[in-house]
Amino acid sequence: MSEMADAIRELTQEKGFSLDSVKQTIENTLRAAYKRTFGTADNCVVTFADDMSDVTVASRKTIVDGVYDPVTEIELEDALKLSPECELGDEIDIIVDPKTFDRSAVSVGKQETHKGLNESFKDKLYNEYKDKVGEIIIGYFQREYNGNIYVDLGKVEGVLPKKYQSPREVYNKNDRIKAFIVDLKRISSGLQLVLSRSDPKFVQSILELEVPEIQDKTVEIKKIVRDAGYRTKIAVSTTKEDVDPVGSCVGPKGMRIQNVIRELEGEKIDVLRYSDDPVVFIKNALSPAEVNRVVILDDEKKTALAIVNDEQFSVAIGKNGQNVRLANRLCDWSIDVKTEEQAAEMDLTELSTRRAQELFSNNTAEIEPDEISVIADLPGVNQEVAAKLKEAGYDDIEKFVDAYESGELADFEGASADELAEVNKIVHNTVEFVEEEEGESEAAPSEESNEAEEEQEYFCPECGAKITLNMTHCPSCGVEFEFEEDEE
Repeated sequence: MSEMADAIRELTQEKGFSLDSVKQTIENTLRAAYKRTFGTADNCVVTFADDMSDVTVASRKTIVDGVYDPVTEIELEDALKLSPECELGDEIDIIVDPKTFDRSAVSVGKQETHKGLNESFKDKLYNEYKDKVGEIIIGYFQREYNGNIYVDLGKVEGVLPKKYQSPREVYNKNDRIKAFIVDLKRISSGLQLVLSRSDPKFVQSILELEVPEIQDKTVEIKKIVRDAGYRTKIAVSTTKEDVDPVGSCVGPKGMRIQNVIRELEGEKIDVLRYSDDPVVFIKNALSPAEVNRVVILDDEKKTALAIVNDEQFSVAIGKNGQNVRLANRLCDWSIDVKTEEQAAEMDLTELSTRRAQELFSNNTAEIEPDEISVIADLPGVNQEVAAKLKEAGYDDIEKFVDAYESGELADFEGASADELAEVNKIVHNTVEFVEEEEGESEAAPSEESNEAEEEQEYFCPECGAKITLNMTHCPSCGVEFEFEEDEE
């Protein structure tokens, strides 16, 4: 059995199999051959030497007086020849030479060996590659079948399905292929890696390798959308104000982004700055088109109108609507692109007026302070003193102030003079008393309204330019609006 021991060492040292898996495979092989020869493997005992230099097969039999099953039983007389100390009912292991197994048993053993080693090999490969899903791997074109490309990856085989290929790319024998691992599959020959070159994460992985600012988290890739083989849009942001995320991805003289474009066989890539403001983000997402302005039609439904010049209209839409379609996916908004002439025919007046009124109402709204009329509601007041004042009928703040200033509370027995002085101090620090003269009470409202009207400033809801009440168009962006007064 020394040859088998050498084979064990070769499998563990050169092939990379674990010692336990090899031992288990050999044991299963010998037990299968034993069962083929004797009809059962229940009494088969396989033992390995400590240094793996030898392996033995034994048949464990019970010592009886009168044998009924020669496979599992042995006469006492025969057992005493092997071990003088044995007795009836004991078990004894009798060495079996595997060379005595018949030819069919050897064939079964070989099949079991191949099956066991193949399973061990698959498990080893799976454990090695399971953590590599989502990473880039490099291989070489091997063959093509039914549109699927098979890639030589060394230990394993990769398959690049037709649906994961870029229509721009064509491969020949032994061409180098860089791809993204999306899945693992167990096959009869081992393990197969499912690859992709159309996944947006493939572009992200390549960009991460080219841009060190992405690796150190200074620049963050917010989202990538892609029409494989034609155009990719990448939204990026930065955690540092002094770092330009777009410039970092493009690189000096465009070298970084050109390396990515070269890997994608010339696919167009738009790198743009991400913004939390949907108006700004939509403008950026429609690049390379120049957008004059963006009008939000419905915040809840996420619909917007992008207005461009005539010469920019085809650029904003893109070939077969590709540019605006990718912008929709990037922003998660439904974007409609119109020219200035087309937008002028649309009724945007009501929308602009409503947004202006919302803006103005937000600017002019004032928070009215809560009114405090009783002593117990004053912040920081002694509640025991407040309760005593309430019992005496002085819980109203104005009544308390009048009584305190007139000296009416000088003989008050519910609180000391210092405690009353503290309450009076809290009142004057918290409550503001407004006195109105009778002659001015009627004129005051009209004067205040005129002053408020003169001092109120208005701004365009679209571009923020200053406007006045007598205007119907914004002098900066040209949007139409109108002011309405509420009738009382």
